[in-house]
Parts: sequence; structure tokens; C-alpha cells
Amino acid sequence: MEMICVAAAFRAPEPYPEIRVEGRNLRYARAMLSNMGGGTSEMSAASLYLYDQLVCAGEEALAQTFHEVAMVELHHLEIFGALAVQLGGEPRLWSVQRGRRVWWSPEYNQYNRMMGPLLQAAVRAEEASIRIYENQARWIGDENVRANLRRILADERCHLELFRQRWQEHMDRRR
Repeated sequence: MEMICVAAAFRAPEPYPEIRVEGRNLRYARAMLSNMGGGTSEMSAASLYLYDQLVCAGEEALAQTFHEVAMVELHHLEIFGALAVQLGGEPRLWSVQRGRRVWWSPEYNQYNRMMGPLLQAAVRAEEASIRIYENQARWIGDENVRANLRRILADERCHLELFRQRWQEHMDRRR
């Protein structure tokens, strides 16, 4: 499957589906809450990419990339929050682990100042999000939630490709 991204917006071109659910489902709500505030989550991604933007201030194009991707991740955070509410969850920045609520923490992020490790961490974060959302899209039975997951996955795949390209450019400059 060929990846097509909207370069100016750093997201996939197709529109986002309506944010609605078939009915309350606390299991699905917990998954959306983890997508919001878990270790691998939209909050983690947005906060890390904003940090990365600041660290990359001397490299304008890379700083702009991190800024734009962070804005898309914040949109995903909003979508997952709205889904969580409709599913019966409380849209706080927490996940449910072993039946307990665990608050989101900035400690989840890996703060790098060197470009290579910084870009590698972004690639790993996008890969992890993709695995999680693909898994959720398999087991969640609500087609509306699945449609939102698939659309967000399209953006995450764009981000992954973008960060891989930036990492390769960084490596090419070092040679």
C-alpha cells in the first residue's frame, strides 16, 4: 500500500470520520483512555514532540516537523477523549493497568538532545502507537471506534514515514 500524506498538514489526506459510538462500553473506553494518557499515548507523543521542537530550534525544518506532528497528535488526543466520554469513560490523562488508574507522567518520555537518538525515539514511538492501534482495531467491535482508529493509524503511518525520512537525512549529512 502506497503511503500518501498531506505534506503541508503532516497528516493523511482522507477526512476524519464522525466521532460517535454504538453505545457505552467501558472496556473500549479504557482503551481510548490508554490512547490518551498511557505510556505510549497521544499525550506522550504531543508533549515529546513539542520538547523536540524546542531542542531542534537551530534546525528550522526539523523543528517545524515536530511542531506540525505534535498538533496532529493533539487532534488525536481530542478524538480519543471524545470517544472515551461517549463510551462511558472519564476523559482524564490516565490509563487503566491491572484494574488501577495510572496517571499520565512526563517520565514516560525519552528526552534526547542529540538528533540521531531524538529521531530514533520518534520512529519507535510511532511504531509502538501503530502496533497498539492496529491491535485495538482488531478486537474492538464498535465499527465507529474502529473507523476512527483506522483514520488515526493513517496519520501515524505518515508520521512514521516522515520521521524515518528525517532520520535518513540526518544520517546522510553525517557521512
